[in-house]
Amino acid sequence: QLQLVESGGGLVQSGGSLRLSCAASGFTLDGYAIGWFRQAPGKEREGISCISSKNASTYYADSVKGRFTISRDNAKNMVYLQMNSLKPEDTAVYYCALTDLGGSNCNDGRGFGSWGQGTQVTVSS
Repeated sequence: QLQLVESGGGLVQSGGSLRLSCAASGFTLDGYAIGWFRQAPGKEREGISCISSKNASTYYADSVKGRFTISRDNAKNMVYLQMNSLKPEDTAVYYCALTDLGGSNCNDGRGFGSWGQGTQVTVSS
């Protein structure tokens, strides 16, 4: 069973930074594209960033472009999301998930699986 575990969330003031980590348990990540998604109370899940498996090409939602950076370290079997210049509207539960399917949608997570349990990010104003 493929399992992902997120960590690194917390409470931070507006303008601050956090680095989220996504770790794989029992398998290697290097054959999968990985996405970071978030869901705030009362809102739909939002895809915020994805990184491909082969050439590590990246995608960012407009809402985080220029502030967030996704990266992967296949040797450590980890994917990271560096979040800078955080805003109160970034408050949400953040999830990582994986896919090896072409046509998976980073915008809404369709085609992604092995969702982690999530890590809470709270940005105070």
